[in-house]
Amino acid sequence: MRIILASASPRRSAILSHAGIDYQVHVSDIEECSTKSTPAEVVEELSKQKAEDVAGKYPEDVLVIGADTVVSIGDRILGKPKDTEDAVSMIRVLSGQTHQVYTGVTLCHQGKSHTFHVKTDVSVSYLNEQEIMNYVNSGEPFDKAGAYAIQGLFGKYITQIHGEYNNVVGLPIAAIYAKCKSLGIEIM
Repeated sequence: MRIILASASPRRSAILSHAGIDYQVHVSDIEECSTKSTPAEVVEELSKQKAEDVAGKYPEDVLVIGADTVVSIGDRILGKPKDTEDAVSMIRVLSGQTHQVYTGVTLCHQGKSHTFHVKTDVSVSYLNEQEIMNYVNSGEPFDKAGAYAIQGLFGKYITQIHGEYNNVVGLPIAAIYAKCKSLGIEIM
């Protein structure tokens, strides 16, 4: 079966490749807009928009995977930083705290959409101002939800995770595999 990833994320592509899944990329061109307020609802809604947009361009015998990830601390959703100041602010908020990473996933197959989310708790050590500035100046925080990459330079500040590691990177492959298996969809 053809598998289509509705995302331009190199991290999501790498996760699928490392899992041995053969896929193609087709990026959705819709304007992302959420009407929801909780992190779980936001990522589910956005993943569904992306997946359904791309699925509408293919026959029903393909599997389209859409995903969206946010970082949240308390009620505050941290998206991708707009600029250096925003990145610094986000890292300050995460420093010494435990936050949540939510990824919404929508699987479109045979005219049906199956949407769910995965949550992972991530604890970050305390970072002093010099560490924050060094990290932000590395350029790594940009284009990443919450202004960090667990698989990159920021990994040394992660003290604990509770949940799926790949969810924090951007695609909860274990949960996707389990959902596909429960739906009778062969992806391996």
